[in-house]
Amino acid sequence: MDQTDDIADASSSRSKVRRQHTGWLAGGSLLAALGVTSCCVLPLALVLAGVSGAWIGTLTALEPYKPIFAVIAIGLIGLGFWQVYGRRTKCDDRQGGRTVSSLTVKLALWTSTLLVALALTAGVWAPLFY
Repeated sequence: MDQTDDIADASSSRSKVRRQHTGWLAGGSLLAALGVTSCCVLPLALVLAGVSGAWIGTLTALEPYKPIFAVIAIGLIGLGFWQVYGRRTKCDDRQGGRTVSSLTVKLALWTSTLLVALALTAGVWAPLFY
């Protein structure tokens, strides 16, 4: 009986650590995605929202770092998706696996994916708005 409890406790702590790692991956991918979009998509979104000012032009100074942010974002998004969708254990199936935090992580990962896709294809669609 005690050995079963120890196994359940160890499994629970592994699940908690995995959720923490997934949260960090999702948050990091969201920040990296914002870095990717800061040079092209963010200024366009601000202008379309009616925000103006000379400071918006300074956001293009981050253009040389766009490939670095893109590689970091794609890597973190990939690891995040692998943690959320790719790694399933028996413990996850038993507990149901759907918590508010997992939904938040999934939302962050999908938002990051959308932002990176918009930033990497901005050369195609952005001229339509200028």
